[in-house]
Amino acid sequence: MKAIIIDDESLALNYMEHQLINIDDIEIVGKYTDPIAGKDIIEHNEVDIVFLDIHIPEMNGIELAEILLETKPELYIVFVTAYDDYAIKAFELNALDYILKPVRKERLQKTIQRIKHMNNTSKSLPQEINTLHMKMFQQVTILNHQKTIIPLNWRTTKVQQLFLHLVHNRGKITSKSELIELLWPEYELKKAYAQLYTAIYHVRKTLESIGNHFKLTNINDGYLLELVDIIIDVETFEQFITSAPPLSPGTISDHEKAMELYVGDYLEGLDYLWAESERYRLHFLWISHSFKMVYWYHTNHDPDKAIKRCLDICNRYPLVEEAYFSLMKIFASMGNNHSSVHFHYLRLSDVLMEELNEKPSPTITEWYNKWKMENKE
Repeated sequence: MKAIIIDDESLALNYMEHQLINIDDIEIVGKYTDPIAGKDIIEHNEVDIVFLDIHIPEMNGIELAEILLETKPELYIVFVTAYDDYAIKAFELNALDYILKPVRKERLQKTIQRIKHMNNTSKSLPQEINTLHMKMFQQVTILNHQKTIIPLNWRTTKVQQLFLHLVHNRGKITSKSELIELLWPEYELKKAYAQLYTAIYHVRKTLESIGNHFKLTNINDGYLLELVDIIIDVETFEQFITSAPPLSPGTISDHEKAMELYVGDYLEGLDYLWAESERYRLHFLWISHSFKMVYWYHTNHDPDKAIKRCLDICNRYPLVEEAYFSLMKIFASMGNNHSSVHFHYLRLSDVLMEELNEKPSPTITEWYNKWKMENKE
């Protein structure tokens, strides 16, 4: 493997070179005290591994790593630091690949062996050029063209949230200051930027196994994530619902298929404030179209499917009164289902009292009382 060393201290640079010379399969092709010079050489030459001091002037070592990985995502970077274990943990660098100064040969050998293993593993993985499927309704998953889940192991929950926030804003530039305010508001600015670069580093490394489907670019003091050949369930769902052909016997199956994509809320179970507005928007889009289908089924003499759709709304979102009201009216129109009308009114009453300490709306209560008067048993 071709290696480059970057450290602003000449003694440390020479010491690292001395330690690496005696390790098999390592060819040192350059050593630099100037990080900018080292960066230029790495970007324009064949380099496999970089030993990079974290604390270098002009540019934070993690920031430099993030810039290098943007153009050479296959590059292996080992951070070298003089911080002790306590400082590493406090600075959250324990999630990175790092070695401590003074660098011991045994520690270097272990690091090289681990990188060789990772390199062999990545080469053995088939490089998929097919379309991927990404699910963002309910549990976030990415599937290959064979619909097999591609596991993504995020080093921290912050790294996962950063990735999902970038996906949420795909195709748009998200400023670094916005990401820092979102994820590390309690940090002083210098450390917050270090956290951001560390997290971006891990996002890039985690996405390596997926190939070139996620293109993450550092641009205009922000990040732009572009998705290549990825079908997202949220986009497919919304594109159909907002441009769907009118409901008819010939199109109803297409509507049902689109509605099946909505298996749960957007990013369900992830308590991200920034996702709330999108979650509710898609939630109401699904409910609105569900009621359109209920009305179509009912007017086209298919009460069973109308009932099934209403029950689905009630089970997912128990506080949507209109779903219970629709059930009551459908069962009332069927003539011999008085008990079902009573049941759904009482069910609505119980849910509202338990969750909100409220009664059904006056419109529903008036309709129910009038129906009871007209259908005394």
